[in-house]
Amino acid sequence: DNCRCAQCVNQDTLQRNFDTFAIPKDLSPQEISPKNDGVDVLWSDSHKSHYPWSWLSLTLRDISHKKLANQEKLWGATIASAPPEVRFDDVMSSTSPKGLADLTSKIRQYGLCFVTDSPKTPEATEKLLETIGPIRNTHYGGFYDFIPDLALADTAYTNLALPAHTDTTYFTEPAGLQAFHLLSHTPPANKPADEVLGGQSLLVDGFHAAETLRKESPGDFEILRKVKLPWHASGNQGVAIAPDMAYPVIETNGGNLHRIRWNNDDRGVVPTDIDVDAWYQAARKWDEILKSKESEFWFQLEPGRVLIFDNWRVLHGRSAFEGLRRICGAYISRDDFISRWKMTNFPREDVIASNMQLR
Repeated sequence: DNCRCAQCVNQDTLQRNFDTFAIPKDLSPQEISPKNDGVDVLWSDSHKSHYPWSWLSLTLRDISHKKLANQEKLWGATIASAPPEVRFDDVMSSTSPKGLADLTSKIRQYGLCFVTDSPKTPEATEKLLETIGPIRNTHYGGFYDFIPDLALADTAYTNLALPAHTDTTYFTEPAGLQAFHLLSHTPPANKPADEVLGGQSLLVDGFHAAETLRKESPGDFEILRKVKLPWHASGNQGVAIAPDMAYPVIETNGGNLHRIRWNNDDRGVVPTDIDVDAWYQAARKWDEILKSKESEFWFQLEPGRVLIFDNWRVLHGRSAFEGLRRICGAYISRDDFISRWKMTNFPREDVIASNMQLR
């Protein structure tokens, strides 16, 4: 089933070229011959398989998954003193992938990265994001370039304050990455250009908040991990979106944090067949941690400084503002981002072997 010969595996796509279940059940090896470049095996049906040493080495040792991993670095408000960043020209370099590798690695580690010295145009921003992966289309469209006119029925398209939240909680697979680039902020007619207009941006490391909750109140952590909630998007005419099933606020995989899904405005009804009071107590504690000064990273978006962050981990919000802000950006799917991160930071052979053994 794992023969690597050109007859069995398409050497361009690395896909199988045969029907696994047409192989005889009683198949057995008749001859095993080590060679300089690998091992040949002659089977009882006369097929001769070849297994390169490099493939065997990657397959038989567990590279799964400590090697192909960036150790997540949890953070709080103190990240404001030195947030992760890379230069636009380094990311877009046609001669070296190091800038793109640095960008994806920092997003993987911290859940965010700023791209500095970016051209102050939507066209350049879109090209930047497409180096990571295809723009993800939703019912809001694809690449966005908007002002707060409520053209789309969502409070994001207003000048109101927004508490820390993750986007697209109502999708089975929420958006993986999200990006914002402030192109301009025009003051109202009665305000001078140099007066503070508000609109500070907020980021909170959801994984740091979840680990704080697990440490300070493990019972509340378990409630938010176990209780599955409905989420919905119902503001646009002709649109009523909900995921394939209810999902909890905190998702884990083998005890490790996997994804945060939190937008109180898009949350449906807390199930009445659970201890509702206990859930609200846990959610209140969660909200308290998210809003603590130790958790909040406040900053001002600026033209030429693109923010890209992991929507499965980092919550975002903003303060209310005056005037007219023009912002562009987009969503990118999680799988496309992870693929680009792996392929720019690790050898291709290791990535493929890891993917084929994913557990």
